[in-house]
Amino acid sequence: MRAVFLMMKVEPGTLAEVADRVTDLESFSEAYSISGAYDLLVKLYVDDFEDLSHLVTEQIQKIPHVRETFTILTFHAFK
Repeated sequence: MRAVFLMMKVEPGTLAEVADRVTDLESFSEAYSISGAYDLLVKLYVDDFEDLSHLVTEQIQKIPHVRETFTILTFHAFK
C-alpha cells in the first residue's frame, strides 16, 4: 500500500462536516486541520494509482463543500 497526502480547500464553516465525511472512506488514515492555502490535510493509503484516481475524482471531490484538492504522492518512507 502507498501513503498519499491530500490537501483540501473547503467552503467556510464546513471543515468539521467535510472531515467527518473523509474519515468514513475505506482508505482513510488521518486528518488534520491546517493553516495556509488549504484547510484540511488527509493521509490515505491506496493499493495503486488507479485506486487513487477513482478515490479523488469519484469520492472525495464529490463531497459537498469541497472546493479544491491537491494530491501529494509518496515514494519512500524514511524512519
